[in-house]
Amino acid sequence: MIPIKGRRIVLVGGAGFIGHNLALKLKELGAEVSIIDGLQVNNILAFSSTETNIPNRDFYLAILNQRQDLLRKAGVPVFIQDARDYHTLGHLFDKVKPQVVVQLAAVSHANKSNKDPFSTFDHSFRTLENALDCARGYSVEQFIYFSSSMIYGNFLSGSVTEETHCEPIGIYGALKFGGEKLVIAYNQAFDMPYTIIRPSALYGARCVSRRVGQIFIENALRGTQITIQGDGSDSLDFTCIDDMVDGMVAVMTNKQALNQIFNMTYGEARTLKQMAEIVLEHFPDVSINYVPKDKLMPDRGTLCMDKAERLLGFKPSWPLERGFPEYIRWYKEMIKTTGMDGELPVTYG
Repeated sequence: MIPIKGRRIVLVGGAGFIGHNLALKLKELGAEVSIIDGLQVNNILAFSSTETNIPNRDFYLAILNQRQDLLRKAGVPVFIQDARDYHTLGHLFDKVKPQVVVQLAAVSHANKSNKDPFSTFDHSFRTLENALDCARGYSVEQFIYFSSSMIYGNFLSGSVTEETHCEPIGIYGALKFGGEKLVIAYNQAFDMPYTIIRPSALYGARCVSRRVGQIFIENALRGTQITIQGDGSDSLDFTCIDDMVDGMVAVMTNKQALNQIFNMTYGEARTLKQMAEIVLEHFPDVSINYVPKDKLMPDRGTLCMDKAERLLGFKPSWPLERGFPEYIRWYKEMIKTTGMDGELPVTYG
């Protein structure tokens, strides 16, 4: 086992949904954790822009400010820097001297990626290459790359393992798969130890990414219909952020994680209709509206977690039936705290 206390860990793109939750946990465990983030992609600067068509702007800004408050109170330094700037990123690495680098910087939304491939490449692939090269120069002991379940494309059976053939669909999945290959290439060329993480359908407190469950809850809070693409039978391996964070701690503290790829999900898919039904238990007057499915969204299912259990001893503990009601309760409380009770604006999509 590798001790986490005192370990120098830098999260590139770490002010996002996954990153800030992970940083708070690592700090709690005694790690010397730092964040490098330009706050541009799906963060404070984007929501503070003059663009008018931003759903729930004030509410999301309140969530984003809460993230920063929590990091500040925990004593986690946030270096506001665009990771596309190779030389400045290198100067920050020299200041922090990380032992572990976690690469989170990305446009983490498939629909946005397909609509704007240049920006996606710039913020996802360029930042990855910069972080890899900076890490190489500082003899980083573990480079952790966040990939995606989208790299599998259509699941040809009900579940996939890390050895399943990957055939991504669309810009987002293709770039994530390319990122995996680049990380492995740096290991081949420079012996840089790595770990690749494949998450799926994350949900939890302080997310502003407008993932499917978040949109369900917001529409229910407004008393409007829940919209489902397809007939509701499509399955996703919905994963609570608490399980993801605990899994990441296991990855950082176990030598058997080095030079490995891990699915990091709950490990049991649920249908969109099942998620919607949990929402309806809390909002019984809301109805479901079914619309055609986006052709670029693959048919997915369960990501097998056997490898993480076998090598890391990690087993997730937040099934959807436990985690999603907690998420709904957090949402209700956050709206009351921000004084937006009954005033959540109209959402789109």
